[in-house]
Amino acid sequence: MSRKRPNSKRSSSEPTFHQGHKTKKRNMAWLWVSLGAVLFALVGILVLAPKRTPSVEITPAQANTKFQQGAFFLDVRSQAEWEQFHIAGSTLIPLDQLQNRLGELPKDQDIVVVCLSGHRAQSGVTILQQAGFKKITYLSGGLQAWISAGYPIEGIAP
Repeated sequence: MSRKRPNSKRSSSEPTFHQGHKTKKRNMAWLWVSLGAVLFALVGILVLAPKRTPSVEITPAQANTKFQQGAFFLDVRSQAEWEQFHIAGSTLIPLDQLQNRLGELPKDQDIVVVCLSGHRAQSGVTILQQAGFKKITYLSGGLQAWISAGYPIEGIAP
């Protein structure tokens, strides 16, 4: 009587235990490499992303409080606009001259940047922040909002 021997060879489509273990190890290695790459990318984004600055916009009431406390008011409008009307005691440095006149500004004092509507003041704040100034705010709504709130000016508003 002849006995059939069971075929000890596996078909090529069935992985052996050893092959399955290798595949699992390889997949885990790729998983860790992928996770490492994602983590590296996230850290890079956080480090290289521009820093958000806290809100520097203040209301006319907050600006008036700073005015009463002796803050430095920087008007970034043109000379002609400033001559028409301005906040008493404010200093005029037109926005297009600001970068070249930073030395005229106090670094250790609160600075409130103002213009007619608030848009140029925002640009002024950006210039000052890039120059390293820390205590900077701008008047939301500009001098229009200041006047509407009933705060004093020198000159005649249009």
